[in-house]
This record gives sequence, C-alpha cells and structure tokens, in this order.
Amino acid sequence: MRASLLQIAVDEGESAESRRGRVAALVRDQAGVADLVVLPELWTTGAFAHEEFAARAEPLDGPTHEAMAEAASDAGVWLHAGSIPERAPSDGGSAAGQGALYNTSLVFSPSGELAASYRKIHRFGFDKGEAVLMGAGQDLVTVRLPGTTLGVATCYDLRFPELFRGLVDAGAEILVVPAGWPERRRAHWTLLAQARAVENQAFVLACGTAGTHAGVPQAGHSIVVDPWGEVLAEAGPGEEVLTVEFDPAKVAATREQFPALKDRVLGLRPPPSRR
Repeated sequence: MRASLLQIAVDEGESAESRRGRVAALVRDQAGVADLVVLPELWTTGAFAHEEFAARAEPLDGPTHEAMAEAASDAGVWLHAGSIPERAPSDGGSAAGQGALYNTSLVFSPSGELAASYRKIHRFGFDKGEAVLMGAGQDLVTVRLPGTTLGVATCYDLRFPELFRGLVDAGAEILVVPAGWPERRRAHWTLLAQARAVENQAFVLACGTAGTHAGVPQAGHSIVVDPWGEVLAEAGPGEEVLTVEFDPAKVAATREQFPALKDRVLGLRPPPSRR
C-alpha cells in the first residue's frame, strides 16, 4: 500500500474556499501515486481558530464533502479528508434553530462515496475552546479497505490508549490520526504516535498541519510508524506531501511473531460484582 499524508499549511490569509480548491488539487495529484490519502484536522479553519468554528461550520454533506468526494473520485484513491467543524441538523431544541457542532472526520472511497464519518470523542481545551464549543462523539469507527482495516481517531484522541485498543479489537490494522498539533508539544506527538503503534502492533499514520492557527504555531512533522515502532517516514515543519509504501500484512506477521496482544488481562473480563 502507498499512502500520502498531505501536511497542509493553514494560515489566516487564505480563505477556506481557496484552501479547499488548493487541497482538492493536491489530492488529485496523488492519482497513480497513492492508494490512501490523508488530510489533517480542521484544515478548513485551523484547529485553534475557535472563534471561527460556528461561522465556518458546515453540514456533513456541505462544500468540503462535495469537493473532497470529487477529488477522491478523480484521483481514484481512498481519502481520509481530515476533519471539519460539522453543524449537525437541528433537533428543534435550539433557540437559534441550529444543531450542535462536532469535530467530524470524513472518509471517502475511490468512487467518491462517503465510506464513514467520525465525530471526535476526546475534545481538547480543558473547559475552553473545542471542549466547550463542540459536542463529543460516541462511536468508534473503522473502515474496511481491500486487504486491511483503518481505525479512525483525531488529534487529542492520541493521548487515550483505550480508544485505540478498542479500534484494534474492532479489527483495525492501520490507525489514522489527523491532527492540528501545536509545535510546543511536538515531542509528545512523535512519542505518542510510536507508543500507539507499538502497543497495538499496528501502523500509525498521523497527519498534522503546518502554519499557524490563531497565533499557535503548528508542529507539522507528520509521521508514519510501523507495528514495531519504527518511523518509516517523517515530514518537516512546513507544508509537505509525505508519501510512503508499506505492507499491511506486516501487522499480522508482527502479532504472530510477538503475540503480546494475546497476553492481555485487564479489559477482557467483566468488572467484579458489587455486593
């Protein structure tokens, strides 16, 4: 399998519409180059541009869906289109008649069909920003590709190993993590990507943004890690297309050669009864 991680620069001087067109062109450029293309988190707005979330939110089938579906189809690739600020349909309970916001990832098939969507479960901000402006997802999401299965997570999720163990239990062999990770915690980004790969004996494809979001410099350094924790490829700090070839069959081989997952104890049994 060949994967291209598109480490998009998100800067305030470029409109969401302009960036959408530019990114669609980059996806089309991957025709014949990659089988799977991955975009970062909230690349239409910037992950730290909290004040823009409501104004730039769009429905699941909005302009980003339309542009990325067409680009995936034109390129003939599986496309994890990163995430968007999703405005859910209103349930009628809002005074403004608007639904809740979510940080939602979109995955498209090579025919341009929406194969899956994932609402980010762990919201970042410690009672500020995303943590209070967006709702929390509830469901783990996997996507079946020819010969392998993707597990989908987003940015801050990377700090919660139980989510990834759940994805592996659901059959995931490739863990895809779009992010808008800040430069000041870049060491954590690399460390956690390798940890999630090693403990789950899976590939990790972690795609971040470049540029600056609302004054917060981004880490860049998108990374691909194999099931042994070896870094197969790593980007620099700026906008870049990182392409790597790997064999998904290495997941099964690693798990057979070093069957640590079979020795799990905690989490496999029901909790003790209370008396």
